[in-house]
Amino acid sequence: METSNGSLGTDFILLGFSDQPQLEPIISVLVFIFYLVALVGNSTIIIVSYLDPQLHTPMYFFLSNLSFLDLCYTTSIVPQMLVNLWGTNKSITYGGCVLQFFFALDLGATECLLLAVMAYDRYAAVCQPLHYTVIMHPQLCQKMVLTCWLSGLGSAIIICSLTLKLPRCGHREVDNFFCEMPALIKMACAYSKIIQYVISALGVVFLLAPLSLILISYGVIARAVMRIKSAARWEKVLNTCGSHLMVVTLFYGTLIYMYMKPQNTTSQEEGKLFTFFYTIVTPSLNPLIYTLRNKDVKTAVKRIVWLKKCLAKL
Repeated sequence: METSNGSLGTDFILLGFSDQPQLEPIISVLVFIFYLVALVGNSTIIIVSYLDPQLHTPMYFFLSNLSFLDLCYTTSIVPQMLVNLWGTNKSITYGGCVLQFFFALDLGATECLLLAVMAYDRYAAVCQPLHYTVIMHPQLCQKMVLTCWLSGLGSAIIICSLTLKLPRCGHREVDNFFCEMPALIKMACAYSKIIQYVISALGVVFLLAPLSLILISYGVIARAVMRIKSAARWEKVLNTCGSHLMVVTLFYGTLIYMYMKPQNTTSQEEGKLFTFFYTIVTPSLNPLIYTLRNKDVKTAVKRIVWLKKCLAKL
């Protein structure tokens, strides 16, 4: 690998947690458990939202898309990570690295926008209940989700094309457990102001702007909730909005810390910890947060299970 960018056929080395080999078996077990929880939890939300007619609402349409995002996100990272943790070979092909990098950016950016859309949905449901079905009609919901996906795709193409053009001068070692942008930028042997400006600009568009919209939405919701006199409706609003706020806090908190800070101020160990949290832990917690705090989902699951039992007896 003597050229500036190296041969496309040359593998990269994912260092991961190889500096602490005694922790790798423990980490691999944790990753496997979190991955199973993410698979089962997110798949359950998607299936239940599709099968139960009472969940054919904008909220669960957006939640199904969020669960699908989390499934794709973890699946693009965890299988390769487990292979590297369980074996002595820590390599990943150039193509595999590019795909990990691309999907992480694409799905992460899409999720940022989708969480903002979900906050707007909650605003419409709480503050405009009489006009909710008119405001959040199916065509608008589909267009908003499509915009999220296409925007995430566009940002990923821009960042990937700029990052992969950086000269690596023969460097093959990625100091992380998957091919993430900060680790790939640190591999480069040249500093690029352009990519830093682009990352900052996209950080504002995909992190700070959506988060600002979420905070504004919930500020208005908080005022509306204070005027609610019905205890049952108060509890329902707090459950649905509280679940979304918890997901927003977990996801945006770690992402802003990782991507909006100057890259040279974050240590590798600290970076790996935060990366592990928002790529492995958060996608497995999201379905638990929504199902444990949401009576509609729990009721729908029980209804589907009961229906299957009845059909099995016939």
